Amino acid sequence: MDIRPATATGDGDTVRARDDLAASLPPGLAPLARLAYDYRWSWHPDGDPLFASIDPDRWLRVHRNPVRQIRDCSRARLLELEADGALAERAAALAAWIDADDERPDMEVTGVSRRHPVAFVCAEFGVHESLPIYSGGLGALAGDILKQSSDLALPMVGVGLMYREGYFRQRVDATGHQHEWWDLLDPELVPAALMTQGGEPVIIDVPVGSDQVRAQIWRVQVGRAPLFLLDTDIPGNSPINRWIAARLYVGDQQLRLAQYVLLGVGSIRALAALGIEPAVVHLNEGHGALAALEMARQQIGDGVGVDAAIGDARQRIVFTTHTPVPAGNDTYSAARAIGAMGAYAREIALDDEELLRLGRTDPLNLDEDFGMTQLALRTSRSANGVSRRHGRVSRRMWAPMWPGRAVDGVPITHVTNGVHIPSWAGPEMESLFDDALGESWRVRPEVASTWAAIEQVPAADLWAARRAQRLRLVEFIRARGAHNRLARGQEPGYVEATAHTFDPDVLTIGFARRLATYKRLDLLVRDAERARAVLTGPRPMQLVLAGKAHPSDDEGKRLLETIFATPATGGHDSRVIFLEDYDMGMARTLVQGCDLWMNLPRPPLEASGTSGMKSSINGGLQLSVLDGWWAEGHDPSRGWAIDGTADPDHDAQDDRDTAAVFDIIEGEVLPAFYERGSDDLPAAWIARMRAAITGLAPEFSAARMMEDYAGRIYATQ
Repeated sequence: MDIRPATATGDGDTVRARDDLAASLPPGLAPLARLAYDYRWSWHPDGDPLFASIDPDRWLRVHRNPVRQIRDCSRARLLELEADGALAERAAALAAWIDADDERPDMEVTGVSRRHPVAFVCAEFGVHESLPIYSGGLGALAGDILKQSSDLALPMVGVGLMYREGYFRQRVDATGHQHEWWDLLDPELVPAALMTQGGEPVIIDVPVGSDQVRAQIWRVQVGRAPLFLLDTDIPGNSPINRWIAARLYVGDQQLRLAQYVLLGVGSIRALAALGIEPAVVHLNEGHGALAALEMARQQIGDGVGVDAAIGDARQRIVFTTHTPVPAGNDTYSAARAIGAMGAYAREIALDDEELLRLGRTDPLNLDEDFGMTQLALRTSRSANGVSRRHGRVSRRMWAPMWPGRAVDGVPITHVTNGVHIPSWAGPEMESLFDDALGESWRVRPEVASTWAAIEQVPAADLWAARRAQRLRLVEFIRARGAHNRLARGQEPGYVEATAHTFDPDVLTIGFARRLATYKRLDLLVRDAERARAVLTGPRPMQLVLAGKAHPSDDEGKRLLETIFATPATGGHDSRVIFLEDYDMGMARTLVQGCDLWMNLPRPPLEASGTSGMKSSINGGLQLSVLDGWWAEGHDPSRGWAIDGTADPDHDAQDDRDTAAVFDIIEGEVLPAFYERGSDDLPAAWIARMRAAITGLAPEFSAARMMEDYAGRIYATQ
């Protein structure tokens, strides 16, 4: 199968889905259906405005899902838009851009081609909020990797799971207690096409325990990179097996392991069923590590010995680890691992003990649990962390797998993460970049000289873009915050009185991420009196908080309750707001609008982090621990740093870091923001904005990241 997008090849399944949607449109608007089934619209400057113009209010209610937007629109409104003609012209222009993008030649990577692409296997993909099959940073990174591969014309396909209930939705009550619920995802109402052959769904069988689990395959077009998603909610599966791919990161270990068997074995079987033979399989985390055994099984069936087949599979697999602590890597008891994978392993002539040895740090330690990361490390030709420091941490952490070898000689390198700049830059910054840089920032964002002209942009223009994006954030906070507070039972009079307290001219600080304890959100309330003094001081600041704790993470949930129990930060002060139900749409608004982005992980537990990168391309400054990406990106001209030295005395470290945070805010951040010249502009702040954009955008772009992967990791030797 040629992996070019459906718009270039006429792929039958996507075309049928597109044509079905087009049938609901007046003829003059039929091209909208084509655009709806190609997520390239989401990073084109007119894509979101185009679909929003159909019905702006409904666009938000359907989470910017173009298929739902079209299906839900009244016939009268569609006829009105057709008669006007402007929407059709804009759609034609966007379609022409896609056509031109499809015609570009492929990126040259040794051994990789359109017929033998890179297969990127991941448990979650954050392509867009309209496809809620992601939980956080890992998924957002996976989505950015597909988008940037499309922009670079790097032949790639993604493989994941179609979670019918996705990740959980969040509501937070007045005490800060998190409540969860799940929405049903109907794949026919998102930009996905069911893969068929002869009019019937393409079905694969995956052995999970003693069962043969059936899965169908959905195709999502992420520009030039198709994403294939396995779906077990189909007739012929037992109720439990239909549930395997229902929710992302289920808490039950048996179901979680079943998901990983489905992902690892199923990804290779799905590609084979679609006629795709990947040159390289890139495992993003260890969840899909069984892909190696499935690749070996194919050769064993042709008469190749087990060891030789696994060795050959190893030469086609690369692995990225994201977890800097052993406890964060999934492990399973021998009994549970054999129960889920033993029957499958025996299909490839591996007995139970041989299978277990592949997943142990010490293969001969019979008491050690089976680990997916160990399996991935043992069956891949290349392994990497996601920042320079994380590479060092990973080499030290996994050194026991290479006994007798010095830590520096452990074969784990690093490729520092980056972000897809067109997906995360705000509209005002996009416009400023277009005027100052032309198309180069979209085409070659990884080149430092691309950004040099930012130094010549008038300070007033930079500040105007910053204020405009802060204003959009403030308007979002006013609307969403009032809804959240009323839902928590706060008095309508108080909610009304504070609805407009957030000010578009006040320093706005953001802290939004997964609510795990190592992220240390509680540093903001560790010295409650000082927090209150800063928030209510003569130079005002406003604080935006957001994030989710995994439903099984009781400590993360208690962290949120601690924040709510502190008057200075619990949403009881009008200058602090916790926004519920954090997702990619909210993340874009926050990183585009906040002036200062905070990240306070306990070092060295931040593998990389990407939200700060997204903030920096919007002219946001950083106040972060020197861990993950900021250990590489920090320069005093771009933001502020907290000591990243690991300290076993956590209480002492937390006291120190809390004091450092408030010292920096009081002594440096507030003066830089509020001290103005005769032109009423904060010269020191704007100078840091320039340095952040010019210094960080190229180095932490997904383009630089993917060129690193292509040249150093994917290319065959």
